[in-house]
Amino acid sequence: MTGMIFDIKRFAVHDGPGIRTTVFLKGCPLHCSWCHNPESIDQNPCAVSKELKLNGRSFTKAETIGTEMSTGKLLAELEKDRVFMDESAGGVTFSGGEPLLQFDFLLEMLRVCRNRGIHTTVDTSLYAPWEVVRAVAEFTDLFLVDLKLMDSTAHRFHTGVPNELIRDNIRKLADTDAAIIIRLPVIPNTTDSSENITQTIAFLHALNGKIREVHLLPFHNTANGKYKRVGLKNPFSDVQSIPKEALAAMEQRYVDAGFSVKIGG
Repeated sequence: MTGMIFDIKRFAVHDGPGIRTTVFLKGCPLHCSWCHNPESIDQNPCAVSKELKLNGRSFTKAETIGTEMSTGKLLAELEKDRVFMDESAGGVTFSGGEPLLQFDFLLEMLRVCRNRGIHTTVDTSLYAPWEVVRAVAEFTDLFLVDLKLMDSTAHRFHTGVPNELIRDNIRKLADTDAAIIIRLPVIPNTTDSSENITQTIAFLHALNGKIREVHLLPFHNTANGKYKRVGLKNPFSDVQSIPKEALAAMEQRYVDAGFSVKIGG
């Protein structure tokens, strides 16, 4: 079985516990306005031009983003980092894009990793049928769930899809007692409103204490080069990161609400 991979990041320390190898699966059903991996949206390989500089001269180099890999080949790549995973209580994180979009490949990799004793984390929006989420949960040690906007109309405007399915899947997944960390992208003038924070806290409280940890992911405008290479316009090209004072105030609101909070992944 094969899957479409667009990157493998070794020695990752922000995608779950310990030292991890993060595998980025290509393809995403969401089109977030602030996406920092625009090359991940299309599941098919895409050709781009990369600008390079050498000895003061600039030139372009053709590059293909997206590589089809078999489960065996990917496992071999993961095994190269096994000593770092074992020594740090780390493992592998499947991210994207949206890893659930490649359900069959993801499930097979999760099974293989479980058999090999490799800790598994899935970083997901949970925008998928519940049957898919339930099957994946059987072989996943930790979910990192990206929760963006609570208002469904605003969610559709900024991501292209409503959020009822996502919220319903979070409720169902929490009821299975799966290990879940909620990750909240902090997008200036979008997800950082007082109303969105209030609604998010209320939603998480309604899960009866089954989710106690949240990560705040501050927006950083570092993707302009990526957008240019894949021929897309970056709607957030001129947006600046949230001020430290505002981020600290947001963090305090979640702490006051009883959550364990971490800045970054």
